[in-house]
Amino acid sequence: MESRDEWIGWTEEARKRNHTFVINNSRYLIAPTVRVKCLASHVLAKCQTRLVDDWERVYKYRPVLLETYVERGRFSGSCYRAANWKYVGGTEGRGRKGTGATVKDVYVMPLQKKWQAVLCCCADGKVHVRQRVAQKEPRIG
Repeated sequence: MESRDEWIGWTEEARKRNHTFVINNSRYLIAPTVRVKCLASHVLAKCQTRLVDDWERVYKYRPVLLETYVERGRFSGSCYRAANWKYVGGTEGRGRKGTGATVKDVYVMPLQKKWQAVLCCCADGKVHVRQRVAQKEPRIG
């Protein structure tokens, strides 16, 4: 998640304080046999709009950023790019328990205009933002 954290620009303090505002889209797949133009990006857009209100109703706060991980080499992430999600880098293939996990591409979608101010706000009420590192899009092929 280092690539995501660098892209956000938050300090360690801000990350610990505000990580609950980042929510994960853990599974999303449209079967290859389904052939509807723009279906994947349309469904993503509808879901992210609905998600914010539903999340607030259930959990009593509004999420600020969506994230997802796409298994590199197995999936292209084209539906996320088509829906204007931002590629921010890749994982190192460590997984939660060490080594052996697959490398994944990380995509994010801000849900608020001032998402960085919310995520990078520290206990002192000030916004501390580290400089971002630009990432190149993965090659599709």
